Amino acid sequence: MSKVGLTTTVPVEIIYAAGLVPVDLNNLFITADNRSLLVEEAEVAGYPRNTCAWIKGIYGTVCRHPEIRTVIAVTQGDCSNTHALMETLQLNGVEVIPFAYPWDRDYATLELAMDRLAHRLGTGRAAVDAAARRLDAVRERVWELDRLCWEENRGTGLSNHLWQVNCSDFQGDPEAFGAAAEAEVERLAASPPVVPELRLGYLGVPPIVDDLYDYLEERGARVVFNEVQRQFTLPWRDPDLVERYRRYTYPYGIFFRLEDIGREAARRGLDGLIHYAQSFCYRQIEDMIIRRKTRLPVLTLEGDRPGTLDARTRLRLDAFLDMLRL
Repeated sequence: MSKVGLTTTVPVEIIYAAGLVPVDLNNLFITADNRSLLVEEAEVAGYPRNTCAWIKGIYGTVCRHPEIRTVIAVTQGDCSNTHALMETLQLNGVEVIPFAYPWDRDYATLELAMDRLAHRLGTGRAAVDAAARRLDAVRERVWELDRLCWEENRGTGLSNHLWQVNCSDFQGDPEAFGAAAEAEVERLAASPPVVPELRLGYLGVPPIVDDLYDYLEERGARVVFNEVQRQFTLPWRDPDLVERYRRYTYPYGIFFRLEDIGREAARRGLDGLIHYAQSFCYRQIEDMIIRRKTRLPVLTLEGDRPGTLDARTRLRLDAFLDMLRL
């Protein structure tokens, strides 16, 4: 089946209903062996140095994967640089399909956007609803992995992050992904709990650095709430698929996200929050709102290119954890 690239999470049920294979280009980029080279290749092609490395990495990834000739790009509800990314991909002969989340979360506008995408891909509501039931069976296993992490102290923050972030496309094979998730549920349920000294929440887009979660675990802290990654799993049951994507917080602004963050911080008993902001991203500005509207201590980290934590960031993490222990 043909592969369709995604610049971020979209109603993936529509893609599977159309008999296509979704590929989250972010995941394909960040797991590549040559990811730093992919960023550099985008810069050689003409992308400015002061552009988000995720955007450059997506561009380089598509150029390296000729089997991906169609990309669904989110034109509202994600990075504004996606518009220029679309144009440069079109310059290279890639078909680009736009999808927009309505800023005001209007139901009718979102429904129209989903119907237009389904029509463009050649499918209809009955097939989409069937795909939703198929994918929800997989999502439920990932929800259980999240519960085991925060409620029973089983599993790591990194593992939880990876399972959740891969729900954007289910790695192109929902049945295989679901079977692996079920096996992980059984393994964790039988494993002894490991209680962390500190319980943290991670806010913002997934990190471009590799070792953040491992570094925190080594120092007695565990991320038991991955804000945006958890949203990729659509962690609520609702037979109305449009309403489910209306409740999906990531595309709709910081204040709507803060409602979810506040609920989960209280439910999960968090001690502090780490807000990750990607370099050259407009979401860095939202940090001032998070700090004013959140009662918990917040450490803001900035990442630029793929790699590992630098010495300065490690020192800041150490100081933050020491402060939380006081």
